[in-house]
Amino acid sequence: MKPRFSHSSLISLILCSVSLAPFGDTASASLKDLKTPPGFRISVLTDQVPNARQMALSDSGILYVGSRRAGKIYAVPLSNAAGSPSRVVLVDSNLTMPSGIVMRGKDLYVGALNQILRYRNIDNHFSANPEPEIITDSLPNKTHHGWKYLSLGPDGNLYVPVGAPCNICLSENEEFASILKVDPDTGKHSLYAQGVRNTVGLAWHPEKHTLWFSDNGRDRLGDDTPAEELNEVTEPGQHFGYPFIHAGTIRDPKFGAGHDSKDYEPPRVKIQAHSAALGITFYTADHFPKTYQGALFIAEHGSWNRSSKVGYQVSVVRFNKGRPIYEAFASGWLKGQKSWGRPNDVLMTPQGELLVSDDQSGTIFRISYEGNQGSSD
Repeated sequence: MKPRFSHSSLISLILCSVSLAPFGDTASASLKDLKTPPGFRISVLTDQVPNARQMALSDSGILYVGSRRAGKIYAVPLSNAAGSPSRVVLVDSNLTMPSGIVMRGKDLYVGALNQILRYRNIDNHFSANPEPEIITDSLPNKTHHGWKYLSLGPDGNLYVPVGAPCNICLSENEEFASILKVDPDTGKHSLYAQGVRNTVGLAWHPEKHTLWFSDNGRDRLGDDTPAEELNEVTEPGQHFGYPFIHAGTIRDPKFGAGHDSKDYEPPRVKIQAHSAALGITFYTADHFPKTYQGALFIAEHGSWNRSSKVGYQVSVVRFNKGRPIYEAFASGWLKGQKSWGRPNDVLMTPQGELLVSDDQSGTIFRISYEGNQGSSD
């Protein structure tokens, strides 16, 4: 059993739940610097979710948020009025990188390094120190690229990436650098896709029901090589190149010899190297203008080892007769070479608003559209 807070300490944390402080002065002053296309508005849902990572929304309107370094899971009950938060509640703590979360019916699933945990009927007791079931604890336990992102497939199974345990290497354990298909009841898992270096973003195409994923390219090949990738799994067992081929065409200097790029799946979209494309979501509502319906939104966490920083924005891929058009959507978290926020995940609400988690400032942003609802721009 994992270690717990004492009863009195836990009650104090819950009662704190979180009217701790207003939106910080620095971030509040920077909020006005966030830029979106005309007609859109960015506001703060809550700034009290330290290290906010993947988000999941229950049918009754409870927003659950995972974390990485914080080792905690949070709940943000939303009101029916414009998604306004009532409070932030600590659901669980002392977990190992519980970054990935997803709802399956009434149950919350959490990916915590080598474990998949299940919190049954979570909405009924999220504030009462719920004890999870361990669905599996047999996933690889390397912390390098070990944080998870969970997705519930159309078939009812969980899809879970396992990152490469290094910058560039060829692992004997074929579960590294892959996406796994996991039975949500038994934890039994199998390979679904291979050659995936580090994805922290999965989304299912709303019409084709194929799995799209972001993938972060290897380091130490320069400022602009290789590109970050958006990929599509069209059938189980496909290989996307790592560690042999990067961004569809680039042979790795150590592992690429003897490998032909034609033997691997090319990316659907390439993004500036080191942008750190993470969480993704398809937009299927009608709150945004028509040209955004069916578009893919991307949280770009931002570079950490590039000579000049890139990313730190929300981008979007719109499709024109199937042809992807990539562009910036919301930006301003990077001011010069200093960031005050790092987008991590994107989530569409039933009302059609877009939520953005930021693990640097611990904020959940809300993007709404207030322009002409009939606009096609």
